[in-house]
Amino acid sequence: MLAALLGQIGLPGGGFAYALGSTSNTGKPPLAVPLPTLPLGQNSISDFIPVARIADMLLHPGEPYDYNGQRLNYPDIKLVYWAGGNPFHHHQDLNRLRKAFTRPDTVILHDSVWTASARHADIVLPATVTLEREDIGGSAGDPLLVAMHRAVPAYGRARDDYDIFMELAQRLGIAERFTEGRSVRQWLQHLYEATRRALLARGADAPDFDAFWDAGELVLPSLAWDGGIVRAFRRDPGTTPLPTPSGRVEITSATIAGFGYPDCPGHPTWLPLSEGVGSPLATRFPLQLIANQPATRLHSQLDFGATSLASKIKDREPVRIHPQDAVVRGIAEGDIVRLFNDRGACLAGAVLSAALRPGVVQLSTGAWYDPEDPAADKPICLHGNPNVLTRDTGTSSLAQGCTGQLTLVQIERFDAPLPPVKAFDPPPSGMLQSAPDP
Repeated sequence: MLAALLGQIGLPGGGFAYALGSTSNTGKPPLAVPLPTLPLGQNSISDFIPVARIADMLLHPGEPYDYNGQRLNYPDIKLVYWAGGNPFHHHQDLNRLRKAFTRPDTVILHDSVWTASARHADIVLPATVTLEREDIGGSAGDPLLVAMHRAVPAYGRARDDYDIFMELAQRLGIAERFTEGRSVRQWLQHLYEATRRALLARGADAPDFDAFWDAGELVLPSLAWDGGIVRAFRRDPGTTPLPTPSGRVEITSATIAGFGYPDCPGHPTWLPLSEGVGSPLATRFPLQLIANQPATRLHSQLDFGATSLASKIKDREPVRIHPQDAVVRGIAEGDIVRLFNDRGACLAGAVLSAALRPGVVQLSTGAWYDPEDPAADKPICLHGNPNVLTRDTGTSSLAQGCTGQLTLVQIERFDAPLPPVKAFDPPPSGMLQSAPDP
């Protein structure tokens, strides 16, 4: 709205852009040819939930909820099959999620390492990592297409996800429908061919698959970038309207207002905080925690790697705190501290920093969840995962998105004997079983 009032929408450097640091696609021209992608097929089930409402779905089957003007009902889930992703990293209020994951009859997971999500699954199917498989790497925001060669053999009994699904399809009697008679390499050749034909049609460099595979990479052509629909609207609003009900920039929405959501009116406005600075809860938990993305890993990936481990303090995730807030709590640089609120608690290593405002602390996401006593109701996380502290509450009835970036906490120095971090311990040998024959 501010950009509209200033007349900046559609001008270079004007308007609003989301997360330049994380998405890094603003101003990047789109690719001129399609990427090699597997066909998705059609799901026979039309039910869905907003991704941030996983715990709600498992804890409240059949109950209604609001989303984007619709009144929907949570399905009753008996089996969870999770391939790709780590809910015990990215979800909020992990103690609540632990309870939710006890509700389904069975939880099946693909994983390459013994993550907290794997620890909460009934069946874990070991999957290969990138360096153990063949693939093609590409992105809509990057013109470089990469031939991803297998660098090392698969470890132990790990298999490619495709191989796992292929064997499951075979047991279900639908292997031919799933594989279409192709191996992994044949699928890569088949998918690459669509990109190659599009390159030929444009008169661009179009090596065959073998040449591409040997070269290791291929630069794809991009379309000219002219500012997109917003720039076109600014130049000629009469003939290039925006995809809004009026065709113009709208700072109010009669549609959203008509939903009657008290937490999301039809225009930008300030709503009183249910949890934040100035809210009643701040009298008990006076520090505003920022749970940002980490600098030493991507999300929680490779938290056990040397770069991430080098940032730890006595094996715990570092938490930054202003010296003024530290001194009144008797906290010194390098101390282990306990962060807590009504939802849970975690340990972290104190880093004093005047770069923060007083009253603000910062603990990055991604430290693998490590409950001291998994049988306890709200066990302390020994490693420093801030999502034991964050709220599992939707952004609004309209979007039901994630609210895990900010929360209120209190901090105190941890003077008890320091328990060891067990987040990276392998599974007990007695849990490992050989897969049955097909």
